[in-house]
Amino acid sequence: MQDLKHLITFENLLDDAANEMVKEAQSQGEYAIGYTCYHMPEVLLNVDNCFSVRMRAPRTGSIDISTYYMSNYTCEFARSLLERGIEGGYGFLDGIAGVDACSAMNRCYEHLEILDCNKKPHFFVTHTDVPYKVESYNVDQVATQMRLRLLDVMHEKLGTDVSDSAIRKAVEEHNRLCRVITEIGNLRKLDNPPVTGYEFHVICLVSYCCPTKKILPLLEETLEEIKARKTDPKPFYRARVVVVGSEVDDLDFTRLLEESGAMVVADRYCYGSFPGREEIVLNDDEDILKQIARHYMKTSECPRYMAEEKITQRRETADRLAKEFKADGIIYEQMKYCDFWAFERPLASHILTEEYGWPTLSIDRSYNVHNSGQLRTRFQAFVEALEIKRIRNSARKEAVL
Repeated sequence: MQDLKHLITFENLLDDAANEMVKEAQSQGEYAIGYTCYHMPEVLLNVDNCFSVRMRAPRTGSIDISTYYMSNYTCEFARSLLERGIEGGYGFLDGIAGVDACSAMNRCYEHLEILDCNKKPHFFVTHTDVPYKVESYNVDQVATQMRLRLLDVMHEKLGTDVSDSAIRKAVEEHNRLCRVITEIGNLRKLDNPPVTGYEFHVICLVSYCCPTKKILPLLEETLEEIKARKTDPKPFYRARVVVVGSEVDDLDFTRLLEESGAMVVADRYCYGSFPGREEIVLNDDEDILKQIARHYMKTSECPRYMAEEKITQRRETADRLAKEFKADGIIYEQMKYCDFWAFERPLASHILTEEYGWPTLSIDRSYNVHNSGQLRTRFQAFVEALEIKRIRNSARKEAVL
């Protein structure tokens, strides 16, 4: 297939947290709010004169300094962010909106603040709590915290308009972005998709890392380009897989997987399109913050929610996406030393195989996989197993006919 017009631009924007679009927006008087977790409603960070920046640490090498502060048995994502912060990589941010979801990330936020990694006089780090299950009183709790610990802070520090009308405007823009990403993602349901899993990963990730109003026109243009794109006569993949699990912002992970013969047809991981790119439906009767809090809590697939119905939801979501996107198998991944996914992954991957009937590859990985030979070998073996299974199933059907 012909290369996408803006793909290199998108890849370049992902090379640095303080990318050109971020700098341009700040030069126009807007403020960048960093965040790391789906529990922090992205849409609330895009109100009025603020825009959200998904915190990443691309091209991470040594994390020795952050390991000194946080120990080598904590999440590599949190350590990589702290390492980049100590190097000055987040000095451009005007605030960080954190949540008390995991202890490793809490320590990262704490050290970014204590070590004075940002010199801006109005810079702030704020935290909100995350409940363990979704109940009406929990929705009230989260909505109240978003008002007191986030919006009020943004208003005080940055002069942000946090009125209901400003929030509704941010939701409208967010939904427009979601419709574009969803329409591109749904093209992966086709037998011969006009977009690869790697390209979609780039497109989806850049939507988290750039100001929405600046990246949206390029994404809309890319959607039209993909819809009109001429595909090769033969599909480029040997097997279709759904990737499920913890945070994946490393493009090399998807590149390595697709070089091994797979295609990522659905991405149910932190900062993929499931969840994260679903439209937020609002009514005119209920408090707007309660509605937004409920949306994020209900759509969240994070193992931080330990209620039985949430555990079941995560398994059923993986099963539903695999069926809907016609996957051959599921890759269940977690980042090394991630406490919540370390509990979730072993049992969930077993159940998806034994009870739901999906071939499942269960892996733990580094934050940046680079060009891992071990991971490549496992991907290649899994693709071959899926390919053999599909061939045998086809042979059985022909024999019956």
